[in-house]
Amino acid sequence: MDLINITACDREPIHVPGAIQPHGLLLVAGRESLSVNMAAGDVEGRLGAGDWLSRPLSDFIGEAWAARAAETPEGPAGLFLGRIETAGAERLDVSVHATKDVLFVEFEPASTDASPAAFVLSELEAATTEFQNTDNIQQLCDVAAEKFRALTGFDRVMVYRFLDDDSGRVVAESRCEDLGSFLHHHFPASDIPRQARALYVRNLVRTIPTIDYQAVPLRPSGPTAALDLSDCALRSVSPIHLQYLRNMGVCASASVSIVTGGRLWGLIACHNMQPLGLTHDARNVCRALAVSLAQQIKAREEAETYREQLRLTNFSAGLVEVLAREGSLNDAVSNHLAELARMLRSDGVAILRGADLIAGGEGPKNHEISALARWIVSRGKTSFSTDRLAQLYPEAAAYRAPASGVVAAVLSFEEPWLILWFRAEKIEIVKWAGNPHKDPQAGAAAELTPRASFEMWSETVFGRARDWSLAEIEASAQLASAVLEARQNWRVRDLNRRLTDTLRDKDLLLEQKQYLIGEVNHRVQNSLQLVSSFLTLQGMQSQDSSLRAAIDEANRRIGAVALLHKRLYRGDQIEILELSRYFEELVADAIIALGSGWTENITLDLAPVSASTDQAIALGLILTELLINANKYAYGGAPGPVVLKLSEEHGNLRLVLSDRGAGKAPAARKGFGARMLEALVSQLGGELTYEDNKPGLRVTLSAPLRGPP
Repeated sequence: MDLINITACDREPIHVPGAIQPHGLLLVAGRESLSVNMAAGDVEGRLGAGDWLSRPLSDFIGEAWAARAAETPEGPAGLFLGRIETAGAERLDVSVHATKDVLFVEFEPASTDASPAAFVLSELEAATTEFQNTDNIQQLCDVAAEKFRALTGFDRVMVYRFLDDDSGRVVAESRCEDLGSFLHHHFPASDIPRQARALYVRNLVRTIPTIDYQAVPLRPSGPTAALDLSDCALRSVSPIHLQYLRNMGVCASASVSIVTGGRLWGLIACHNMQPLGLTHDARNVCRALAVSLAQQIKAREEAETYREQLRLTNFSAGLVEVLAREGSLNDAVSNHLAELARMLRSDGVAILRGADLIAGGEGPKNHEISALARWIVSRGKTSFSTDRLAQLYPEAAAYRAPASGVVAAVLSFEEPWLILWFRAEKIEIVKWAGNPHKDPQAGAAAELTPRASFEMWSETVFGRARDWSLAEIEASAQLASAVLEARQNWRVRDLNRRLTDTLRDKDLLLEQKQYLIGEVNHRVQNSLQLVSSFLTLQGMQSQDSSLRAAIDEANRRIGAVALLHKRLYRGDQIEILELSRYFEELVADAIIALGSGWTENITLDLAPVSASTDQAIALGLILTELLINANKYAYGGAPGPVVLKLSEEHGNLRLVLSDRGAGKAPAARKGFGARMLEALVSQLGGELTYEDNKPGLRVTLSAPLRGPP
């Protein structure tokens, strides 16, 4: 009798038993027709309705209640209609729940307790206040066990919590002194199959007034009898579960679900050694108290999670700040292994980067860590955690004592680069309510039978460590990201430092270059001044008018070159010049040399164009020569209108000088100035064109712009 096929048990259709428990009655009516088409229980005797089939629902509960029932929303909540008294003086509570097409109307014995609603509410409020005043979840469960036992009157009330592997553990208990205790006992996951857990989430309260009942089937029988009775309080219970309770020595039971965030956290399991049920009123009070308990559990868990996240966040932030201050990240991490271990409350920590490994605290040997790291990296995920490493990685059985639990954060798969935290094995003696390690029967015809023994069975569990919390696992990943960010920031700071040093060296070179340029400019100016003075002296001593004219012409060009050189090397710009500003200054200097009458005759239309220094030298000489030519050939040395335009089109410079005088074509003159212009234009890779300005001459220079060498 104590063998069980878990897979088959999970498939048992407990939501469609086709029958109800005999302490109540059930009428099934069409939602549109409001006529009764099925029933269960002694409808004829208890409701005095021998011909109930196809009769209007209102014949049993009245027109008003039938109308209310028709408006019941779909779902498990249902609606309490009220209380009736039958011809046989039986007082019955009437409730209804609905699906899309069907109404389920249930009749149950009403409570004989005449306590007013205000008294019940005050009891609920007092219980909720006691829940709030507890310090932790364990105290909360202890109080809950006492409150539910006082409320229901059952001999034993247990708070049963589901664990991660779907097994359960009794975390609190209130019982009669003559009963044995199940406190701290574990129950295997197979005791509560998956479909039963789903119903516990859907319906918070279930009751079995006596396990020795004879189920009463839905009538008439047939395919329609396979209705989904999930939401019916009277739904008949699985025979397997009834036998399970018999094997425990229980005569009556009730269960109240603890649901937090849509998850079945646990159960309030109630057992009685004599028949005992829960009325509709009592179930409602249990439901309300269970909701309050679930809210308190959820609030405590969230507060605990928040405190842990806050601790981990502050610890991580402080650790990253320390690492960021201490230069080389590798050196900094190796200096703070103890802090890394304390962060996740681990027994040891290791950091593997490429072939380099540093470790602190308790943990595997270095070669074992390297092998474990390779296995973790091969999984291809950035994080890994377990509290039973040897079950996933059998090689870890060799070092289960120092490292049965591990959390790993992978910073880089290529190097590889990992941070690993280790927790030592925590040998635990688990008390089971019966032996959980039973072999299921083989074959499809295996009989579904509940286990018979609930005698305490102890098991020593090896190879497991303390659980890693979700907050700890998330913190390990966040720390890895922060370390990567700190590393990147350190590299950026180092790059900035080197760049700053390079810029400082460059500034020093620029200062030296400017000093040298200034010295060269000073010496060029002195040399040009000496040449100009020598030519002037020669002109004064000569009686040849043509020689004196040539000397004067040479002096003007030397002066122009001196001005050009002076403007070019002022020190505020070395490699790139703004030509418009440069040309304005050159023209201003040229006006001084040509005479004040030129001030109002030269018109400038200069767009902002930049050019390299070597281009600017040639352009300045060309502009100076064109102005000298305009003065000499267009107006015979007298002032006259001149327009100077500068623009840029598609990377090409365009310089145009126009006069209104008697300009001559260049073919008529092949002197020094003309030959110099040709050489300069060729140096720029440009073109110089002459056009009739009607009257006067328009000279256009086109040349490509280029950056500094």
